[in-house]
Amino acid sequence: MARRLLGADSAAVFNIQEPEEETANQEYKVSSCEQRLISEIEYRLERSPVDESGDDIQYGDVPVENGVAPLFEMKLKHYKIFEGMPVTFTCRVTGNPKPKIYWFKDGKQISPKNDHYTIQRDLDGTCSLHTTASTLDDDGNYTIMAANPQGRISCTGRLMVQAVNQRGRSPRSPSGHPHVRRPRSRSRDSGDENEPIQERFFRPHFLQAPGDLTVQEGKLCRMDCKVSGLPTPDLSWQLDGKPIRPDSAHKMLVRENGVHSLIIEPVTSRDAGIYTCIATNRAGQNSFSLELVVAAKEAHKPPVFIEKLQNTGVADGYPVRLECRVSGVPPPQIFWKKENESLTHSTDRVSMHQDNHGYICLLIQGATKEDAGWYTVSAKNEAGIVSCTARLDVYTQWHQQPQSTKPKKVRPSASRYAALSDQGLDIKAAFQPEASPSHLTLNAGLVESEDL
Repeated sequence: MARRLLGADSAAVFNIQEPEEETANQEYKVSSCEQRLISEIEYRLERSPVDESGDDIQYGDVPVENGVAPLFEMKLKHYKIFEGMPVTFTCRVTGNPKPKIYWFKDGKQISPKNDHYTIQRDLDGTCSLHTTASTLDDDGNYTIMAANPQGRISCTGRLMVQAVNQRGRSPRSPSGHPHVRRPRSRSRDSGDENEPIQERFFRPHFLQAPGDLTVQEGKLCRMDCKVSGLPTPDLSWQLDGKPIRPDSAHKMLVRENGVHSLIIEPVTSRDAGIYTCIATNRAGQNSFSLELVVAAKEAHKPPVFIEKLQNTGVADGYPVRLECRVSGVPPPQIFWKKENESLTHSTDRVSMHQDNHGYICLLIQGATKEDAGWYTVSAKNEAGIVSCTARLDVYTQWHQQPQSTKPKKVRPSASRYAALSDQGLDIKAAFQPEASPSHLTLNAGLVESEDL
C-alpha cells in the first residue's frame, strides 16, 4: 500500500509498509528557479576562500603530469522530508592528490565541529553529511566542494523540510501503526479538510548585493539588491544597527524586475556608517552589510577682491588698462559693464582678460573720449557675488605729436606675471605700474615701451 506526496515540481512515493528510516530521504526534482540559485551558489563558492582550520589533509609533492582534478562519480541528490526526520546527503569524489572536502549550507561553510551534523569520509571517496532530526532551519541548499592543486569542483543538494501540522497526525507515529496518513502538499490537494495543507518555503537568498560605497556629501546614493525566497521576503534596512525609516531623504523602492533600492538624497555626514539589509520570510532570514563613506563637500568661498579697480586717467589715443584681482572657491565668473551696458565680448580695440591666479584686466587700445565713464567688474560663483566700480577719464592732448612717434598698440610681454591662460597674453607684464597714465607725459618719446 502506498501513498503519493504531491509537490510543485514532481511527486515522491512513500511506501508506508517500509521502515521509517528508508522513507526519510525522498528525492524530488528542483525547479528551474531553484537550479539557477544552486548554480550561482556553486559559482561563488568555487571562487571564494574557505576555512581550512579543520582540514587535516596535507598535499605531498605530486608531479603536475600525474595530478588529476577532483571529479564527482556520484553527486548529491535533492530530498523532501518532514521535520523531525533524519536525512543523509551522500556523494563520491575522486582526484589526485586526494581532494580536500568542504561542506556548505546556503553558501555558508559548515564547521566540522558542528554537533548538528555528522560529516564522514570513506577510503573509496564516499562523503556524507547526516542529521538525525531535521528542523525547519535545516531547509536549504547543501553544497560539497572538493579541491586539490589541480582545481575545484562542487555539487549541491536541495533539502525541503516540511512542517507538521499539529492538528494532523505526525509522520512518525509513536504506535508504529502501518496506516499513518501523511500531510499533503497544497498542490493538487483533494480538498479534504481533515488533512493538513503543506506549503513550500525557501529561505531568502541575495542574488545581488552592493559593496562598500563612497559618496560625496550632497549627492545621491543608491543601494540596489535582489533577493529570492518563498514566500516573497520582506526587506528592512538598518544603519549601525538602528532601523531606517522612510522620509524625505530616505526612500525604499522595488522595481518590476525585483530589484530593491535604498535611495538617499541628499547624502549628509550623518548617513555614513554600516548599512545592513535584512530579508525575512517564514522560512528564515538572510542579510548583507556594507559601509558607506561620505566624502566632505568642498567648502565654497564667496568671491572677494584682493585688489580693486582704481580710478584712472589717460590721454586721448593712448592705451589703458583697468585691472584688479579676485579670489573665490570655486573660481568665479567675471562680468564687465560700462555705465549700464554689458561688455559681452572682446574686440581688437577693447578686450577682456583673466588668468588662473585671479588677475583680471580690461585693455583698451587707443582710448577715445567715448571710452570715458564708470566701469564695473563683477565676480560670481555658487557662494555669492561681489562688484567694484572705477572711473576712466580720457584727456585731450595739448599739442600735436610728430608723425614719426605715432602711438602703437600695446602688446603685453612676458616679464612680470604668468601668461593669461585663455588668450595667451601675459597680463602681469601688462600690469607694470610704469604703464599707468599717471606716469605718462605728453612727451612723444615716452609713448612706445616694451613694458606696456
